[in-house]
Amino acid sequence: MSCAKPALPTSLFTNGSLSFPQNISKTVLNSCVKVSDPSGFKWRLVIAYDGTKFAGWQYQESPPTIQSMLEKALTQITKLKRKELHLVGAGRTDAGVHAWGQVAHFVTPFNYTSLDNIHAALNGLLPQDIRVREIGAAVPEFHARFSCLSKVYRYQIYSDTFMDPFQRHFAYHTAYKLNACKMREAANHFVGKHDFSAFANATREDGVPDPLKTISRFDVIEMGSLLQLEVEGSGFMYRQVRNMVALLVQVGKEALDSDIVPMILETKDRRELAKYTLPAPPHGLSLVSVKYKEDHLQLPPDSPLTSFGRHHTITKCKLPFY
Repeated sequence: MSCAKPALPTSLFTNGSLSFPQNISKTVLNSCVKVSDPSGFKWRLVIAYDGTKFAGWQYQESPPTIQSMLEKALTQITKLKRKELHLVGAGRTDAGVHAWGQVAHFVTPFNYTSLDNIHAALNGLLPQDIRVREIGAAVPEFHARFSCLSKVYRYQIYSDTFMDPFQRHFAYHTAYKLNACKMREAANHFVGKHDFSAFANATREDGVPDPLKTISRFDVIEMGSLLQLEVEGSGFMYRQVRNMVALLVQVGKEALDSDIVPMILETKDRRELAKYTLPAPPHGLSLVSVKYKEDHLQLPPDSPLTSFGRHHTITKCKLPFY
């Protein structure tokens, strides 16, 4: 059943034009809306953010979170209520944690004919430390969290006598010269299917999560003074990555041997890890990517092309050459 195109809220506009730099008219945005469908349409977002100023992903009104900022922008563009969007993220990153490839989905009762203008409007409304890298239609079976096959996290450590000021928001600093070979040896003990109870902090949100997780790789990459610890797994428990990194740092300092990893894993007791280290700080951690089944990433029929943003072009130079 068709319906009238929903008008965009007047709060988006100032003197008849959008209040952000992308000069997109109200008419153009409304023209992107197609007919409605009671079953709804699902949309997939790939999001990057600097988590320094945010209280994590999960929605709360104050202090601001990534989800709350996205929902605020989406409600302005779609004119839907927050609960009608059903926005879900692949990973609920903690306060101070960053992302390059966070994935989320939301639903609308109407379809779009084009996503480029919606994409531009969304980034125009979001603060500069949050950007939607990609927006596309999703099949009904797709779920940002439950369709996930694996996630890739990266933790950065700056190992030198003083901290590089350009790295301070995205890497943990230690003045110890870390032994990357020892850390690599210890990281290999995490690879495989294990009970990670000893590396998970308690949380009230998920009840009793399944502690059995599979780590497919745990790389320790040296880039001068910068160490990148990149781990890919089927899933991660609350603060699991930061706890694993913290133990590897102790091994890198040569305060512990690499065989401490299987020993603590065997205990399945978080109190055992607490005897040796505290969790690594959040600002060194980033969610790099989320991987899904190929069939869940297919475009549904009668859907617009995925938007990756668009470049601005100049057809004629307006400044004379001197």
